[in-house]
Amino acid sequence: MQRIKQSLSLAVLVALVFAAGVFVGRQPQSQPAAAQTEEDAVIFQPFWEAYALLQERYVDPLDQEALMIGALSGMVESIGDPHMEYMTPEVYSRWNENLSNQFQGIGATVDQDENTGELIIVRPLDNSPALGAGLRRDDRVRTVNGEDITGLTLTEIVNLVRGPAGTPVTLGVVRTNDAGEETVEEITIIRDIITLPALDYRMLDNNIGYIQLYDFSFEANNALTDALLELDANNLDGLVLDLRGNGGGFLDVALNVLSMFVEDGPILIEEFPNDQELVENARGGAVAPDVPLVVLVDQASASASELVAGTLRDRERAVVVGMPTFGKNVVQSVQELSNGGAVRISIARWLTPERISVQPDGLMPDVMVEYDETSDPEFDNQLEAAVRALKGLSRGQAQAPIRVPFMRF
Repeated sequence: MQRIKQSLSLAVLVALVFAAGVFVGRQPQSQPAAAQTEEDAVIFQPFWEAYALLQERYVDPLDQEALMIGALSGMVESIGDPHMEYMTPEVYSRWNENLSNQFQGIGATVDQDENTGELIIVRPLDNSPALGAGLRRDDRVRTVNGEDITGLTLTEIVNLVRGPAGTPVTLGVVRTNDAGEETVEEITIIRDIITLPALDYRMLDNNIGYIQLYDFSFEANNALTDALLELDANNLDGLVLDLRGNGGGFLDVALNVLSMFVEDGPILIEEFPNDQELVENARGGAVAPDVPLVVLVDQASASASELVAGTLRDRERAVVVGMPTFGKNVVQSVQELSNGGAVRISIARWLTPERISVQPDGLMPDVMVEYDETSDPEFDNQLEAAVRALKGLSRGQAQAPIRVPFMRF
């Protein structure tokens, strides 16, 4: 799948659940709102002049709220930071609702191709309406209910797809026929109430544990601790931590996850304005500090996932297997406004302990393994590669990785 970026900036679970990469953190100290200076007043004077002219001269009645939304959105977008956005009260309300890991939709992790504008299906959720209707990984959606979506933002597409449980939505999915020609197949899906688990875990052969972490929500804290204890992680011969399709979440959760595998020392560096820097150390009480560890990543592993994978490698706790990650190293703060909307602001940049930035090219795996879509759907060649990479790792430390070209297993 080609590398994809989101025009929405990155959000957590807005209706569909998508590869989000929101990384919500904190500033080292609170800063009061800046007062408008005389210079600012001069700079913004043309704005107020134009607003007054519209009020006085425009031929039709004006929608004041639409003017306000346009001005706010344009101001945020003019900064050029693709991870920032203004959220209307409706969008912000959904954003908050979906932090509970329950929503009404089709049940798919999605992303948006910045070049074509198409919606990319990263992963249909298990037992979801999306999976039951036949959506597949890497499917490209071009229309929703017959409307071309390629010129819309991700937020606008989400608003078209989401809806009450029990109602239908029809997606136009690009498929290639036997003659190699592209066709658009319409797939109708009945929306449902989707409950997204924080993770899944199981035992593999040869005393190897497997945990797939879907996001860095608050539910992930206890769920991961319980999974590690249930798997008896300290007595495993190896553990695969699967962060494929994990678009991120909360900074605090990511630091807790890292502290489960790293006993002490630095796990994050944050760079704030005015040359302020904050180094975060492991929080103690590691649950699995010695288990040989491989982290699986792909193009949809973003933000918190990239931090966890990069830090575990820096601290020589893991080998990273899979494909280059999304490439997002900003920490964001979501600030509510007086109208009930909110602005997502990039407040810091994060680096791994070795001061590695993943933006814009992503984190490069130690072992590059392209997902084999042509193989048996029950066979996961990237997971097989992760299991192979575990062989020979000493407890508590990852071996120096051997960098190899793309592999198929």
